[in-house]
Amino acid sequence: MTVPPPPDLPVSPVGGMTNDELADLAASRDAYRGRALFELIYRARTDDEAADQLDRLSRLATLREDRVMHLVNHAWAAIVGLLAAGTPHARARAYAAFEALDGNDQANLLEYLGVERIEDADVPSM
Repeated sequence: MTVPPPPDLPVSPVGGMTNDELADLAASRDAYRGRALFELIYRARTDDEAADQLDRLSRLATLREDRVMHLVNHAWAAIVGLLAAGTPHARARAYAAFEALDGNDQANLLEYLGVERIEDADVPSM
């Protein structure tokens, strides 16, 4: 089976979008949802509002069901991004988002991060 080439899509100007616009795009089924999520992750290092948006997004069923690979989903990416942002506010949002996951997802994320507690996760800063 041959996989067809991806469609030619215009480059999404996520850098010029507001946090609300990025959150709306990340919550959609748009081809650029991951790009919007990662722009919010990048901003969370210096923008508490972006961290708040990531916390909110990580709770959406659409992100929890949207697998990046195997068990890893976009909600996990938001949580790991918050941990990587490294600010006290972002880490607090990461802990809250983690607590909102179901028990199985929590256990799998801890295993993925190689820690027993989310507070022990040492994710390199971006």
